[in-house]
Order: sequence, then C-alpha cells, then structure tokens
Amino acid sequence: MKDYTLGLYEKAMPGNLTWRQKLLAAKRAGYDYIEISIDETDEKLARLDMPCEERVALVDLMAELGMPIRSMCLSGHRRFPIGSSDEKICARGMEIMEKAISLAEDLGIRIIQLAGYDVYYEESTPETRKRFEDNLKIAVEMAARAGVLLGFETMETEFMNTVEKAMKYVRAVDSVYLNVYPDAGNITNAAVTYQKDVLDDLRSGAGHLVALHLKETVPGKFREIPFGTGHVDFPSMIHTAWELGVRKYVTEFWYTGNPKWEKDLYFARDMMGALLDEESGRQVKR
Repeated sequence: MKDYTLGLYEKAMPGNLTWRQKLLAAKRAGYDYIEISIDETDEKLARLDMPCEERVALVDLMAELGMPIRSMCLSGHRRFPIGSSDEKICARGMEIMEKAISLAEDLGIRIIQLAGYDVYYEESTPETRKRFEDNLKIAVEMAARAGVLLGFETMETEFMNTVEKAMKYVRAVDSVYLNVYPDAGNITNAAVTYQKDVLDDLRSGAGHLVALHLKETVPGKFREIPFGTGHVDFPSMIHTAWELGVRKYVTEFWYTGNPKWEKDLYFARDMMGALLDEESGRQVKR
C-alpha cells in the first residue's frame, strides 16, 4: 500500500465521457481514484437521484476497472445554500445535503467536500450565517449516521477563504465528522490578500485536515490556471500538509477543450506524484 492516494477531479476530463471512459482515463494516467462533481447544474444535481440499480452498476464498474470514486466535490450549495433567507432554497439545500450523503454511502465515497458559503447569490448577513451554522449541525448528524466525513473547501469569498475561518465552524460544531478540505490555490490567494503566511494558515487546521485540493491560482483568479504558471508553492504546501498528516490529495483542474486533454492528466499526475513520492521517501528515511 502506498503512503498516500492521489485523486483526479472529474471536471479535468470532457463532460461527455461515460463513467467507464473517465475511470479508465484516470487509471491510465496513474491516479488512485476520482473525485465526483455534484455542482449547481441540473445535470450534476440529477445524480443525487440516481436509481439503486445505477448505483450498484457504478460500484460494480469501479470494482471491474480497479478505479474507485472516493471523494465528492459538492458545490451544488452555491445555488442552493443552507444559509439562504429563502426558505425554499434553504430546504432544497438541506435536501441536497441528505441525498449527497446517501449517494456517498452507496458508492463508497469517504469524503464530501462542502462549499464554504453561507450564501452565494445573495447578501451574507448575521441571519444567514446563523442559519448556516444551525443547518450545518443537522448536516453533520446526517453524516455521522452514514459514517461519511465532511470537509469544508476554502473558497474564493470572504466568508470562508482561509483554513482559520473554516476552523471556527469546525470548533463550533465539534464533531469528528466535520473537518477542513482546503484548496491550496484559494488559501494562497487569501494569504496574498491578507499578507499572511499561507503555511501558517494551513497549520491552523492541524488535526482536522481530511484531504487537500492541489490547484493552481494567480492573485485574483481562482480557476483554469495551468499548473506551473501560477504562484502556488506546491512543494512547501505538500510538505506542510504531509507533516500535518494529510495523505489524500486531489489535482483540481478543468478540461477547457484541449483535444490532448489526456496529456494534461499525465502532466498533473507526474508533477504532484513526484512531490508526494519525495515526502513518502523522507518518511521511510526517518
């Protein structure tokens, strides 16, 4: 068994591929698992209502190909936040939470990455923040019953763009089922904005970091920045995360129409795999 696992964000591949094609592409590139996306689109949200037979078929396919889906990026709460002042939107957000946990349980997904928003398309207020925290406690109870870990993604907005901010809610809820799943690129941008040390921010989550998104960014931009062209210090980020006990990582990047997209998978896997292998080697020498 390796000392770490490296996953591939589903959106790094063309959306029109079948699950068989996606799983095989990830396997060819050397990844250990895929992180499924449940975003705010109707297409992705419909996955939460996947019939039982389709769930079983997907589990069988993962076993056949030797390539599992082991984490979920649940960004559907951007459209249906659990802190919303609109009761219907808020109720839909909680329904999404419940169904996402059920899907994770059925597919063998260990970690659900939660979007760190109280609201997104409306103004954040003391009331939305209070509602978010109250509903979060209910969501954590759901996760506890299923044995599925929840981890906050550090986002691009002021509400939760650092590990330190996410930890305020982790401490308030005080459950082993709620932790932090930071985004290396987002916390790097936040550190530049606040003129703070990004590694100190990462360390503020010690004992509560379930995984790490390896994503490239530049100041003010949070998506679709090719690896190696931004300002994220991946060697230092991975080294610090490793020292903090993180052993699950996901390369987060997007398919943007490149016909040679599979080469991007190999490039990201080789780049991050080399850094992780280096940390693993250091551990053996100790």
